[in-house]
Amino acid sequence: MDKTMASASRAVADVPAGATLAVGGFGLSGVPDTLIRALHEQGADGLEVVSNNCGVDGRGLGILLGSGRISRVTGSYVGENKEFARQYPSGELEVELVPQGTLAERLRAGGTGVPAFYTPAGVGTQVAAGGLPWRYAPDGTVAVASPPRETQVLAGRTYVLEHAITTDYALVRAWRGDRHGNLVCRRAAANFNPLAAMAGRATIAEVEELVEPGELAPEHIHVPGVFVQRVVQLTPEQAADKPIEKRTVRS
Repeated sequence: MDKTMASASRAVADVPAGATLAVGGFGLSGVPDTLIRALHEQGADGLEVVSNNCGVDGRGLGILLGSGRISRVTGSYVGENKEFARQYPSGELEVELVPQGTLAERLRAGGTGVPAFYTPAGVGTQVAAGGLPWRYAPDGTVAVASPPRETQVLAGRTYVLEHAITTDYALVRAWRGDRHGNLVCRRAAANFNPLAAMAGRATIAEVEELVEPGELAPEHIHVPGVFVQRVVQLTPEQAADKPIEKRTVRS
């Protein structure tokens, strides 16, 4: 039951080229930076990533993106990464943009064993009709477009069918965790980390504070240990490294 690993590098050592990854965090809050850096050093490429966003240049998933390790991104927001903005229209990167609430539910559904669900989000748009550019050709034409989705009228309202997401691995970050893999997220870090953890077949969590089993109150746990296979305790320096995406101060 002790799921702790000696290091982040040991925890990600078996992630192969071409693996699918669900990665937690929102902006730069709650991003598993230490695991991402370890994976970058490990060298796996051709990775297909599912995450709300792809970090910024030089931080978060931007580290893997900048070194050409990511081949496909499923996400909701990509506006803060210049390298992303270069790779996508040039045809180097395949991108599936998903409404944010739909992405959250697709991850949750994957973790709970629900294969698909209907949602009103995207009805009447290319999300339902298809044709969103997933990958561009080098000449700027659309090489791969999103397929049309099944729709259904239920109780007089039209819904679009969305499929659940499961991935080979998940990389997440938590404020506190125990040796059994139970995790507690704090504030904005609770965005997408619990959902990513549920969707991964092998979930690796970096925790700022490691406690013994029984120290976490059951009602405070965001991710039960059944969803987590490996736990890495961060050093105080790693735990304190929390960048701000856009620092704003009063004039």
